[in-house]
Amino acid sequence: MKIHEYQAKELFRTYQIPVPDGTLCLTPDDAQKAAEQYGTPVAVKAQVHAGGRGKGGGVRVATSVEEAREAAEAIIGMSLVTEQTGATGRTVHKVLVEQGVSIKKELYLSLIVNRDDASVTIMASQEGGMDIEEVAAQSPERIIKVNINPLLGIQGYHVRQVCFGLELEPAIAKQAGGLLRNLYQLFVSSDCSLLEINPLIITGDDTLLALDAKIDIDSNGLYRQKVIAEMRDPLEEDPAELEAAEYDLNYIKLDGTIGNMVNGAGLAMATMDIIKQAGAEPANFLDVGGGASAERVEKGFRIILSDPNVKGILINIFGGILRCDILAQGVVQAAQAVDLKLPVVVRMEGTNVEEGRKILKDSGLELINAIDLSDAARKVAEIAG
Repeated sequence: MKIHEYQAKELFRTYQIPVPDGTLCLTPDDAQKAAEQYGTPVAVKAQVHAGGRGKGGGVRVATSVEEAREAAEAIIGMSLVTEQTGATGRTVHKVLVEQGVSIKKELYLSLIVNRDDASVTIMASQEGGMDIEEVAAQSPERIIKVNINPLLGIQGYHVRQVCFGLELEPAIAKQAGGLLRNLYQLFVSSDCSLLEINPLIITGDDTLLALDAKIDIDSNGLYRQKVIAEMRDPLEEDPAELEAAEYDLNYIKLDGTIGNMVNGAGLAMATMDIIKQAGAEPANFLDVGGGASAERVEKGFRIILSDPNVKGILINIFGGILRCDILAQGVVQAAQAVDLKLPVVVRMEGTNVEEGRKILKDSGLELINAIDLSDAARKVAEIAG
């Protein structure tokens, strides 16, 4: 789960991580009052779940109260397009107005879960700012990486590696030591999968300050993160994905035209590969899970059909815990309820497969049965064509 910058900074303050003073504003009037409170200059920053806001016009510096209001008027309601939003962009509903600070140097700092060796990895660079992706691509040697064994936690030598790599002066390195330890504690205790500060700045008076903040939370840990779970912003999420989550369906909307329904994440990934190899593009990732009921299958079917880009559906089920007859009942229920007019390719194997095929055959629906994955791929290609 992603949270907004202003929410991440609230968590930072809880863990004594220094951030600028700021106020969340929903209207230009609010932004004007915030600028009057802090004095100018101030930064007016769009609050959306995407990076690269500055390049997209979502971050503006105002040198007067009037400019702060104008900046908020321009940003609130805009469709902000960045490399991370795609061409459709994200509508901005609120801005963060922050007190201006003098910047002596910009650094980059992040913590991520490293799945290669089950560690928490600190990544840092002297090349902070909006173009850190280019630094990583063109000069990877300038990215410092320090791996932490989560069973041991962050140690002094981890901090020294980061500080030496960033070539920090002793007084600033001392601040960095406390900041890194606090960030690590926040990362672990809050079930983060990503924590990023870009830029982490050294101010004119040699103070470290988190000028930006990005946090992603492992959704599997939300059951024990009640406060953070309440930070979820439904306006930043796809309505179909939110609806799917209510029924414990793993659904992610994509840009293709072939919807697919699968049980099991691995099989879903393989099915998307099959669709692409057939010359088509998947419209979604949908894992109904191993213990899905007919009602959940029906709901998943309805969610796929809610996407106007879908021209056909591939159902690829290996019946184990989810029996084929249960799946067939859900498909029939959904198809009859929505007056199905799209072509549907069904490939089923496993528990009660014959019963499932009989249910589909007796339903009177015009479903396209596939014998195996190769046959399913061919029939998907025909739909795409």
